Amino acid sequence: MLAKVESLAVLGIEGVVLEIEVDVARGLPNTVIVGLPDAAVRESRDRVRSALTNCSYSFPPRRITVNLAPADIRKEGPAYDLPMAVGVLVATEQIEMKRPGRVALVGELALDGAVRAVKGCLPMTIAAREAGIESVIVPEGNASEAAVVEGVSVYGVSNVTDAVGFLAGSLDLRPAEAADGTDRESVELDEALDFGDVKGQAHVKRALTVAAAGGHNVLLIGPPGSGKTMLARRLPSVLPPLTFEQSLETTRVHSVAGQLRKGQGLLSTRPFRMPHHTITNVGLVGGGSELRPGELSLANHGVLFLDELPEFNRKTLEVLRQPLEDGEISITRAAGTVTYPSDVMLVCAMNPCPCGFYTDPKKECHCSPVQIQRYLSRISGPMLDRIDIHIEVPPLKYRELASEGAGRESARISSRVGMCRAIQEKRFRRSPASMNARMTAKQIKKYCRLKDGADALLKQAVDDFGISARAYTRILKVGRTIADLDGSEEIAVEHIAEAVQYRMPHSNIWE
Repeated sequence: MLAKVESLAVLGIEGVVLEIEVDVARGLPNTVIVGLPDAAVRESRDRVRSALTNCSYSFPPRRITVNLAPADIRKEGPAYDLPMAVGVLVATEQIEMKRPGRVALVGELALDGAVRAVKGCLPMTIAAREAGIESVIVPEGNASEAAVVEGVSVYGVSNVTDAVGFLAGSLDLRPAEAADGTDRESVELDEALDFGDVKGQAHVKRALTVAAAGGHNVLLIGPPGSGKTMLARRLPSVLPPLTFEQSLETTRVHSVAGQLRKGQGLLSTRPFRMPHHTITNVGLVGGGSELRPGELSLANHGVLFLDELPEFNRKTLEVLRQPLEDGEISITRAAGTVTYPSDVMLVCAMNPCPCGFYTDPKKECHCSPVQIQRYLSRISGPMLDRIDIHIEVPPLKYRELASEGAGRESARISSRVGMCRAIQEKRFRRSPASMNARMTAKQIKKYCRLKDGADALLKQAVDDFGISARAYTRILKVGRTIADLDGSEEIAVEHIAEAVQYRMPHSNIWE
């Protein structure tokens, strides 16, 4: 007998509706799974057999063929255990599907019949809604995540018996409710990290305010212990809350990567990712045999912080160049092609030399010019060109260290950043760009009008410092953000002067 059960899969961060066809025929006992299954899918036959047997169902000693359609899409992971088990029960007439409407199932089975959580449940549920599926049965651990999607009923089950009883009409389940949308741990962490904790460094806080307001990339350069990491960790505390669309997209990436905790719904705070400098290309931008998202995509709509920048493998850093420009990354492997979002604020920190004290006025640097040059050459010019703001973080004096903190400084900065982002939202409401840092060439020409004197200052900076075309446009973008913070329609001399200043500190070090 032939049975058909609907299920769901994930390609990148997009869901796909599958049809699980189970055919039970006479012949030598054997279970064959076709439709481009990977090793985890092929192993489903053993998990399904044990789960059904231990739940008092029979697994027929016949020839069973399971087809995962469409057959041209590679199937990965154990998410098809539950629909396969239901298909076997329907094909052998052990149960009858009485639940009205279309129902899709996903879930991994334990050997005792328990249903375990799977990755990518959120994009799967979105795909089910778009395909007109009325109900989705998911593992209980994924129910809060999937229930975020409106227009489809989500039912969480803890074991295969509950799923079978619900489909057969002998058990009523209540639709799962979405979580309140607040990640308590992240909120508490953001509240604990405040710019008021940082002593001194007023000019660095100003630079980070400009960066947060316009979504600009930042490079912090200074000796050890000057507060670079401390400042970077507090940057998310001044960023505006995620919009619903941003939260949904970011949560989909974390769902596919298996980064969501049990019972967690939509992400409510902007992600802050801080990978170690030993990370590989695949770990940073994604890929691998399963084409999973990397740290770059996990930081989508948040902050990607690269501490000790020159310690990263140079080839690893170079793979960031295109995604930083485009806001997305396409990964092509033999298994296929997927596209992940990469709309991030890149924040980098580094010492000026191997020992770290090249720019410290109180401590002697023991590095030779050759050592310094070799150390700095680990970062390419094109990579530096893609960082809008370069700011020196000097060591603190005793007076600054002994001073009282500024209290809840992040709240004040966040208010200014929010006002500036509101101006940009109004400006780009009919454009794919959402921030000044994402402006196109046409938008730069339209919105970056310079007052008298500002154009002459920028011309002098380009001629004197040999600024590249990319750096020129990024100075205009930063100048636009500074003008927005001042509530100015046009970019004045002081705005361009500050923007140019943010490109200069690294020049002295690299020379």
